[in-house]
Amino acid sequence: MIKSIIKFPNPILGQKSKEVKDITQDVKELIEDMVETMKESQGVGLAAPQVGVLKRIIIVKTQEGPQAFVNPKIIKKSKEKETEEEGCLSLLGIRLDIKRAKEVEVEALDKEGREIKIKVQDLTARIIQHEIDHLDGILFIDRIPFWRRWKIRRKLSKERLKTI
Repeated sequence: MIKSIIKFPNPILGQKSKEVKDITQDVKELIEDMVETMKESQGVGLAAPQVGVLKRIIIVKTQEGPQAFVNPKIIKKSKEKETEEEGCLSLLGIRLDIKRAKEVEVEALDKEGREIKIKVQDLTARIIQHEIDHLDGILFIDRIPFWRRWKIRRKLSKERLKTI
């Protein structure tokens, strides 16, 4: 089932998500719903808080298709960084240059509860870092200088008031 995507400035986006204890049927259904929602929204990644659920689950579009990561942890980051443009389904219309590690190594559980460990680079590494930030209550606008962030937040708040 396609879920509604939570938009900034909803406070849930600033909260830290809880670890998933067991891969239950409810967790599997949430993963499937998140995959459908990401595809429908034409996104490349989605974190559970973006659909209103504070669980440590992300979906990442890979060359093999959408992949679920439950309780993902970055265990290693390359020293080499890249600055690239990012967007976010919770902040539509905003695109910003963000500096991130070029390569990351990640441990997680897959949708069946099996342990996985992968090393990814470039776009996939960027997506994983962006989505894990969501699990920690960090938005990509939090990674830019304060004055730019303030201007963007102000603009978004004004736009939101116009729709009320």
